[in-house]
Amino acid sequence: MFKQTYLASAILLALASQATYAAEAEATQSPQAEETAQPSSGGKAQNNNEEMEIIQVQGIRGSLNKAVELKRQNIQVVDAIVAEDIGKFPDNNVVEALQRVTGVQVTDRASGEANVVSIRGLTDVTTTVNGRQIFTATGRSVAIADIPAALLGSVEVFKTRSSSQVASGIAGQIDIRTHKPFDFEDSKVSVAAKGIYSDQPDTIDPNFSALASNRWDTSIGEVGALVNVSYIRTNYKDESVSPGASFPYFVEDGTRITSGWNVGSAHGIDTSAGATIDGKEYLLARDAMFGNILEGERERPAFNISLQWAPNDSSEYTFEAFYNGYRNESFNSMLFSTVDSAANWQQVIQDGIEVYDGTNVVKSRTAYNAYNFSSGDHSKASTDSYVFALGGKWDITDEFQLKSEVVYQQSTFETEFAAMRGQTTVYGVAIDANADDGIPSWNYLDNPDTVLDESDMTNPALWETADFYDNGSKDEGDSLSWTMDGSLYVDYAIFTKVQFGARYEKRTATNSNRTASGAKNIAYTDLDPSMYMVTSGFFEGRANVPDSWAVINGYNLYKNRSQFESLWGFEQSSLVLQKTFDISEQAWAGYLMADFDTEVFGKRLDGQVGVRYEGTKADMDFFDNKAKDENDNVYTAVSSDTTDTSKVLPSFVMRYWLMDDFVARFAYTETIRQPAFADLNSFTYYTPDLTQVGFGSASGGNPDLEPVTSKNYDFTLEYYFGNGNSIYGTYFSRDIEGLVYSSLTRTLYDYDGDGIEEAYILNRPGNTSNGKLTGFELGAVYFPEGLPSWLDGVGTQLSATLLDSSQDIPEFDSATGEQIGFTTRDMFGVSDESYSAVLIYDKDFFSARMSYTWRSEFLNSYDAAFFAMPRGIYRKPEQSLDFQLSYNISDDLVVSFDATNLLDDVYQEYYEDSTLFNRTNNIFTRTFALGVRYSF
Repeated sequence: MFKQTYLASAILLALASQATYAAEAEATQSPQAEETAQPSSGGKAQNNNEEMEIIQVQGIRGSLNKAVELKRQNIQVVDAIVAEDIGKFPDNNVVEALQRVTGVQVTDRASGEANVVSIRGLTDVTTTVNGRQIFTATGRSVAIADIPAALLGSVEVFKTRSSSQVASGIAGQIDIRTHKPFDFEDSKVSVAAKGIYSDQPDTIDPNFSALASNRWDTSIGEVGALVNVSYIRTNYKDESVSPGASFPYFVEDGTRITSGWNVGSAHGIDTSAGATIDGKEYLLARDAMFGNILEGERERPAFNISLQWAPNDSSEYTFEAFYNGYRNESFNSMLFSTVDSAANWQQVIQDGIEVYDGTNVVKSRTAYNAYNFSSGDHSKASTDSYVFALGGKWDITDEFQLKSEVVYQQSTFETEFAAMRGQTTVYGVAIDANADDGIPSWNYLDNPDTVLDESDMTNPALWETADFYDNGSKDEGDSLSWTMDGSLYVDYAIFTKVQFGARYEKRTATNSNRTASGAKNIAYTDLDPSMYMVTSGFFEGRANVPDSWAVINGYNLYKNRSQFESLWGFEQSSLVLQKTFDISEQAWAGYLMADFDTEVFGKRLDGQVGVRYEGTKADMDFFDNKAKDENDNVYTAVSSDTTDTSKVLPSFVMRYWLMDDFVARFAYTETIRQPAFADLNSFTYYTPDLTQVGFGSASGGNPDLEPVTSKNYDFTLEYYFGNGNSIYGTYFSRDIEGLVYSSLTRTLYDYDGDGIEEAYILNRPGNTSNGKLTGFELGAVYFPEGLPSWLDGVGTQLSATLLDSSQDIPEFDSATGEQIGFTTRDMFGVSDESYSAVLIYDKDFFSARMSYTWRSEFLNSYDAAFFAMPRGIYRKPEQSLDFQLSYNISDDLVVSFDATNLLDDVYQEYYEDSTLFNRTNNIFTRTFALGVRYSF
């Protein structure tokens, strides 16, 4: 099951055998951690406020020492990344830094960076900033990549949860810690700037941050103020090439088969040679070949303001304001060649069709009289999110502390989308669905009977306009929350501390959108020349595909969209945002938790036991803006629903100190995920058949969705030795109930009101799936002692995550909508194996790090239920190589060089069988950054 467990274990044991048993070096405990200090030989609890020795080690090794100590001191199972210095987080963004944390994988590298974080394969991660749960607009989470790394002091990854922490996020919690003025002894100023070169767009972009902090003794007590600002601009360019979806075609006439087979089957339909539908032989062939060039510019402004006041030794007040913004403008140039026309089918048969041996799956052929379209897609998106917090903490007595906080959040996310297609029909297209290890090829054929070169896709005389889409949306959310937490040191039996608290939040979420579309045919040669452009250099010569084509200029389309809205005859009402849902949710929580500390068999046993209650109630209004009355008049229908849920979530964590440096942990915790707001919609929305697949798509929500819950078990062994060195291993298990999965049913609906009902595949979510995840984590941080002076400072950070997962996915008959069983397969996003290896050199004024990560193939998602190939979309193994270097010119001035995505791989997807059903091939940007940082 875990085929490389022995290799990873051998690496860790080899490191352990080299380690010399030495006195441990104590590093600064996290100021936010409320756990007991490290054990003494007496075995009794020590005061959490006890002073700890501070070993001042700078650079990469210093940051790793602090991260190791955070892991050691926290009762929960937690890993961390600590910034090497102010404004020097170890990567361009937090997501890429997290890929070196044991048990964390990143994916969805695009737009110049990695975007998605999973913990032990699961992507449902709750993000908090200084312990406060944050969100974007109407979502229940935030994109971690949107938070600039320059604002951060540390990031802690909690794989278990105490009862005092928010319970959402079945995968885990990522807590981002920003700086506060009382973190520094005196004043602090730091300014950092980078120039980042991205190779595909061939641009240099700025990355700037600055921090200023000070504290003063005044007549009203100690006062501190801090301002931290950041601005990042990124130009990016991503390119992808793909074969289209697979459909069955009758051998006798080449017509596409739209019935008689189970649409959207998990494992596709019969691929054996000679297979039949309705008694007639069929072939499985791709319906298209297409390529995309996505280029754009993204900006992320952010700031953090922190004010602190300590009027006396027993009280402290903090006000914080946190803002992160997101601006993105992109242009996607698509070339789409349909190759499923039945025209000239006999000529296709005559010219020859190549199938994969022993199958009815077409590998290569020539399609004649082929319809093509290009699409110039312009997108614009922006986010503005604010968090304001005011809180205080008070030492009521030496044993009793209270803290409380009021937090207000407001977040808005807006999008604009304009796209226009061009169309042409060409003489012929020669295709090979899998010409080179998953990469397809296609070439246009010149018509020998015409003067016009029909193989030249750059010639505007071949093209005319077609569909025009003009869409937009706006998501708005806000939240007002109050928390209160108390802790009381006690001396009762084995219990040393009691903690309790409550939380109340009122949240609103509103979505509005607009959709307009139409078709009109205007020759490109009749357009202003600025309205179209010609691409060049597509896919860098890595595939035998067209490298250039004529396409509508998305930027100019967006600028002149009002002119085209009028020309295409859009109704004004379709261009106005209309509300689709308005939700008001109340959530409350309370917890009671106790720390214990005792001896068992002469060894210290400590831990926490607690229980948390979570309740929510939501009042929801959903709007159907295309409903029709009995006279066929369009109006807005409103549906109102209420949800009410409550859960009791126990937690138990204990540590057994086998030696002062060797600890075992056990944890049982429960976590929860609330349904997404949009999934609760009771209306059904229909999209007609736009690509002639034989049926349209429909989607709706389910107001009866329940939260997803997970029961979590963790067992760890950790050994700490030398100065910041450690070896650790964890076995864990997750039992997940009520995963939300979309059922698929075939339904009939009269979309255009002409009295004729058309077929639609309806997608509606339900708590219809359960999952099981088990695995091992192994990791080590090791800096050898006693090396020659020139090697002193060499170290390594190693980790391995080995997973086994299963998920029961319901299967439905597309003709009747009835459930016909379950398919059991890997959970989405879970790689069986992932590894990280970091080689470090940190000495005097110089530090460098080479980081390599690798993860095995994984089931990423399910495709739409329209096609005949298997639905599961798999990612091939992914790897990344990054490099960081810094040199201290002086104590205050540092220069740095960073490089990401050095391997410049082609990232690939496939449908279950990588040979028969290859899918998308992507190439992404490499970055090279030169920076300078000055602090005093």
